Amino acid sequence: MLSDIEIAQKAKIQQISQIAKKAGIKLSELEFHGPYKAKVSLNALKRLKNKKPGKLILVTTMSPTPQGEGKTTTTIGLAEALLKLGKKAFVCIREPSLGPVMGMKGGAAGGGYSQVIPMDDINLHLTGDMHMITSAHNLLTAMLHNHIYQGNELNIDENRIVWKRVMDMNDRSLRGRFDITASSEVMAILCLSKNVEDMKKRLGEIIIAYDKTGKPIHASDIAAQGAMALLLWHALKPNLVQTLEGGPAFIHGGPFANIAHGCNSLVATELALKLSSYVVTEAGFGTDLGAEKFFDIKCRAGKLKPAAAILVVTKQAIERHGYENAKKHLENLKSFGIPVVIAINKKADDSKQELEAIKAHCSKFGVGCVISNVWEKGGRGGIALAKAVINLCKQKSDFHFLYDAASPIKNKLEAIATKIYGADGVDFSDEAEKDIELLEKIGMSNLPVCVAKTQYSLSDDKKLYGCPKGVRIKIRELKPSAGAGFVVAYAGAVMTMPGLPKHPAAENMDVSEDGKIKGLF
Repeated sequence: MLSDIEIAQKAKIQQISQIAKKAGIKLSELEFHGPYKAKVSLNALKRLKNKKPGKLILVTTMSPTPQGEGKTTTTIGLAEALLKLGKKAFVCIREPSLGPVMGMKGGAAGGGYSQVIPMDDINLHLTGDMHMITSAHNLLTAMLHNHIYQGNELNIDENRIVWKRVMDMNDRSLRGRFDITASSEVMAILCLSKNVEDMKKRLGEIIIAYDKTGKPIHASDIAAQGAMALLLWHALKPNLVQTLEGGPAFIHGGPFANIAHGCNSLVATELALKLSSYVVTEAGFGTDLGAEKFFDIKCRAGKLKPAAAILVVTKQAIERHGYENAKKHLENLKSFGIPVVIAINKKADDSKQELEAIKAHCSKFGVGCVISNVWEKGGRGGIALAKAVINLCKQKSDFHFLYDAASPIKNKLEAIATKIYGADGVDFSDEAEKDIELLEKIGMSNLPVCVAKTQYSLSDDKKLYGCPKGVRIKIRELKPSAGAGFVVAYAGAVMTMPGLPKHPAAENMDVSEDGKIKGLF
């Protein structure tokens, strides 16, 4: 079997103008970045504002393993299968971060015959969005410290500066001073903004420090939002690429789900919904992270109503976490009131007998269950899943949020911990108690909550596999993301600057004189 990059390099790639034309995007709305990728002007959204949106479909997983369960691969393969059935479908996924690409995970553009291309461009720099976000974030840091150096007119307490620097790479030596770009509030703002004016307003609301009386200092107080928006103006436009089978795909925004809200941009999703009958998107990791945040943060902000969800399970995840874990993630999805189907993602070495055994067990959970082989067969391998999803979308979706955003912070965290994680409750450190008091004082207690925790467990301890019982979630601190419009609660030992593994994927990467890349899997 060829590697992912070998498959991508052998693919017959189409001019991006052809992909745009088939998708209903005008040539005048494209800003080309070479022949195979383009940014799409937000004028397209204005042109299509009165068009009825298509059906929004979320792909998520049970608790994952370090190898990944093929959530993005399933997302791409499902869209390809829908296209094969004659449906108008669009893929919406996140942009890869160089941290995981060069670290443990390698590339993040799907896999096998369910990929988005040009795979090398997508995994490396795409159209420069990550650089723009990093630059805007660090500009704010520079302006903050310059304000203090130039006389500190705002009486900023230098011991209460809360705005760090970021870079798009895993580097544990920078912990404490730097976060990874994917966790930046600027990233979250880009992904939740509806237009440039909305983004500018959100950027101005970022809390960067507190003065000596305890009053929050915002980015607008040092007049940073205009220049930040200038750096981000092009980044707000969705990136158009294609699947291996020539289907349209937006890759835009890249917040991690274990330390941020884990969803692609709102503008890309909304534009795709106007352009197609079915939009397939993903939210990072299991339902306890990506899916819950997709529903309670992104859908709330964008007034989105998902029509259906797919829960991806794999043999390797079942072996690590058990069927009870898969059942719990299924229950989590159903608790939001939307129809669900289970997709068993076939990996290269899975036997038919093993997969049929998993299907027989999962079929007892009371929802549809199909075997998906999109990694090996592309759209052809996802036909059964596509048919199941089409039928799901004909059912009524009674979508609702998990909690009322206006409820107290502790109540929201209790709801997430007990209803989604299956925990007995939540414990708050002394620092977290003080943080909650501050959030209430500055009027930020009525916002959704984004929990930062390990992706490898339903608990806050990555070593507790399956469905841990009798555990309590420990919240160590909370921070306001006033511009993004949510509060971040940090649980367990999760870090906002990951480190590289002992043997990072970067060790095997190289490029030849003629530009042929290897090792980017």
